[in-house]
Amino acid sequence: MKPNMPHSTSWIIQTYASFIMSLGGTLLGLWFVPLDMWAKAFLGMGVLFTVTSCLSLAKTVRDQHEAQNLHHQIQNARAEKLLREVDGEFEEAIAPGRRHAMT
Repeated sequence: MKPNMPHSTSWIIQTYASFIMSLGGTLLGLWFVPLDMWAKAFLGMGVLFTVTSCLSLAKTVRDQHEAQNLHHQIQNARAEKLLREVDGEFEEAIAPGRRHAMT
């Protein structure tokens, strides 16, 4: 399993900047579009709903991924424990008392 790598400062800045510029550009374009105020408000609510849905989707995908990783870690730990138990029983069957003599 790969360790979690921290994001670089430049990546963090780029993600924040792209989010702010895309949302700001869309809202600015919405402000200057030649429509009635009710139509602008409707489109603005659509933009905000889309943004919050995207954030919720990103969080859900991340949570599912982390839960899947945790499930695999638990399964690997169980398998390791089982292998240690079987290995200990196998060593005991081959050379009884040898393991206790070493400790």
